[in-house]
Amino acid sequence: MGLLERLRKEWFILGIVLVIAVARLEPAVGVKGGPLKPEITITYIAVSAIFFNSGLSLKTEELTSALMHVKLHLFVQIFTLVFFPTAIWLFLQLLSITPINEWLLKGLQTVGCMPPPVSSAVILTKAVGGNEAAAIFNSAFGSFLGIIITPLLLLLFLGSSSSVPFTSIFSQLFMTVVVPLIIGQIVRRYIKDWLERKKPPFGAISSCVLLMIIYTTFCDTFANPNIDLDKFSLIIVVFIIFSIQMSFMFLTFLFSTRNNSGFTPADTVAIVFCSTHKSLTLGIPMLKIVFAGYEHLSLISIPLLIYHPAQILLGSLLVPTIKSWMVSRQKALKLTRQPKAPVKV
Repeated sequence: MGLLERLRKEWFILGIVLVIAVARLEPAVGVKGGPLKPEITITYIAVSAIFFNSGLSLKTEELTSALMHVKLHLFVQIFTLVFFPTAIWLFLQLLSITPINEWLLKGLQTVGCMPPPVSSAVILTKAVGGNEAAAIFNSAFGSFLGIIITPLLLLLFLGSSSSVPFTSIFSQLFMTVVVPLIIGQIVRRYIKDWLERKKPPFGAISSCVLLMIIYTTFCDTFANPNIDLDKFSLIIVVFIIFSIQMSFMFLTFLFSTRNNSGFTPADTVAIVFCSTHKSLTLGIPMLKIVFAGYEHLSLISIPLLIYHPAQILLGSLLVPTIKSWMVSRQKALKLTRQPKAPVKV
């Protein structure tokens, strides 16, 4: 029963492995112009479905309750969308002299440019017992910001504007991300009671659509005879990704727990997860748009595909440790705030 329960929880990571394996065996099915017609079914229908689904499941009232914690929001968004991509860019200047595959290095830069995810940071913050409302707000708000800022960052750091006209990036993102998200929120207002009662599996639906996107991306890779990925580069990139996550989690933890930071232990939990997690749901469709026509698109996508399961795995392993720290810290703060008993003479 334990193994079945574990498989049920890890089905998405197993799904990624499976769809990549199927793409390797029969890439002709999902290539551009193939039977699945991914240039229509994936680029427009699948991506729109993901964000309609997000709009339908997002609880607007929960986000508004966290709106006033401006300092926390500023820290998370600046770290995610300014410090993170800049630090990665500086780090990649050193790695560029190594024999690591240049397209995987470009992929690491795209990871840095991505906004926070709507799900994983919130799920882990909730598991620890941290400030869930702040995690929800920052994940959702970061995703909205990412629609505008991430393409700008990709163009700034990778100069992909030669491949796709700047206006087409935003028009396609607007039509396939913003519009479905707004429609989802409007529909939610009318069927809110039904959604609360039935609790449809929104996460599983988005994940299944995402697996389709990953499958077609890798079909394009394996169908291209010019692409060759060496194992050395892949192993090094996996190591780099885990190192980046650990370093940035530690950095955000140190900053948010310093004296006079103004953050509670529950806030720190939300900050650590929201600042270091990156969105695969928004990331893969965005890469599909920004790097349309790139023969190395799937190689650029690999670091993000590794980063996503890595952040969930690492976060899950750290939940008990962070939870015990938060509880003990909250108890210590409670004791210091209690008025001292008067001394009897």
